[in-house]
Amino acid sequence: MALTVIIITPLLGSILVLMTNPVNRETMKTLTLISSVLTFGISIYMWVLYDSGNTAYQYVVNYGGVSFCELRLGIDGLSIYYVLLTTFLMPISIVAGWTNINTNLKAYLVCILLIEVLTLAIFTVIDLILFYVSFEAVLIPMFLLVGIWGASESRVRAAFLLFMYTLAGSLFMLLSILSIYSYTGTTDMVLISLSDIDVTTQRIIWLGFAIAFAVKTPLVPFHIWLPRAHAEAPLAGSIILAGLILKLATYGILRVILSIMPEATSYFTPITQVIAVITIVYSSLATLRQSDTKALIAYSSVAHMGIVTLGIFSNTIEGIEGAILLSIAHGFVSPALFLLVGGVLYSRFHTRVIRYYRGMALYMPVFATIIFVFTLFNIAVPLSLNWLGELLSLAGAFNRSPVIASIGALSIILSAGYSIWLYARVVTGSWSPYLRYAPDINREEFMVLLPLLILTVLFGMYPDIILTDLHGAVSDLLYTQ
Repeated sequence: MALTVIIITPLLGSILVLMTNPVNRETMKTLTLISSVLTFGISIYMWVLYDSGNTAYQYVVNYGGVSFCELRLGIDGLSIYYVLLTTFLMPISIVAGWTNINTNLKAYLVCILLIEVLTLAIFTVIDLILFYVSFEAVLIPMFLLVGIWGASESRVRAAFLLFMYTLAGSLFMLLSILSIYSYTGTTDMVLISLSDIDVTTQRIIWLGFAIAFAVKTPLVPFHIWLPRAHAEAPLAGSIILAGLILKLATYGILRVILSIMPEATSYFTPITQVIAVITIVYSSLATLRQSDTKALIAYSSVAHMGIVTLGIFSNTIEGIEGAILLSIAHGFVSPALFLLVGGVLYSRFHTRVIRYYRGMALYMPVFATIIFVFTLFNIAVPLSLNWLGELLSLAGAFNRSPVIASIGALSIILSAGYSIWLYARVVTGSWSPYLRYAPDINREEFMVLLPLLILTVLFGMYPDIILTDLHGAVSDLLYTQ
């Protein structure tokens, strides 16, 4: 019942927003926020009652289906924290754009809530067809979010890049799903994972899923859409893209590729890890060349997701658990950095060009302190969840291939380079002559950033809060295939 409520609540919120008079702007925002906060509360309730000793799906609900698919929902150790991350970030994205959107507000709020519904569906469905439908459907509100409420005239191009890249990649996934259905006669993920698919068929199907997830991760050379989408997206769109949309591929790899096609995964692991390493090094070097604050953070996200990919394909418990921890940590830190540069700075100075900024510490000391802390988190210093995630991911990759892991570890140096460069350029030195005086972070902005900071440190110091639920699920994923 709880899982049904968690899906229905934001959907009902969107219906209430649609029924509200457009003149009542504050009422629409309040309804959106309340439905999102209620969804988060229900997810916390489910997490508290979750049985970490049971590796099977929990809170399973079955709504029946048609001849080729069945609407079944459930949560296990691989999905529970992605559900929590979704319901946690949505209220933050709503509050972050509270005063920024002045046109088509009703449509904007409905898009936000529909993204939440579809993202939760991706993390909870137990049927491949419904997984694909949700995976693709989330593109529609994201396309509208970037294309209508983007920052400049280039927003339409960025929206089409996002839509066309991910849609084209996902068509290969659809072909693979149809092949699985033809081979096994079902699209139920549990039944498919128990089926004996021959190795040759596995390899062909694997490639279709790999292309779709490589675009969504994104890995080089399928990454072009992400920096453009981030640069043009409204603040809430950047938070959702970094915090949630980039996690869909991570979850898909865990749920589909590793679970259903273990032999093909082992066969393609070397080339996948090479691509991940190329992604890490290339995107890190590209980050150093950026002149746009949001584009810089977007390229750093590509590098971090490369490390996540490296950990997932290590075929070790520590590597996969580290990849999941790092993806969750990225869901905290990257949205916080977008809030700081795309929210706090942009709302005051209306530019994202890095060379116009200097000396923020002189008049904005609280901002300087907070961005310094999140810069350290982005570098993955000890006591942060990012550090533990990177450590375990690289340790798992080292067990698989010391050479690949050693090259991937260059991300430690490169991330320190571009993160410290951004901080030094924006915060230190004398006050920029291009900027007027602006007030420091206000109470509302601080309260939005505070939960992201607290959770990054809390989970970094006490990772067993997450790992307790992950151990059984990851072990089951690796050793029961």
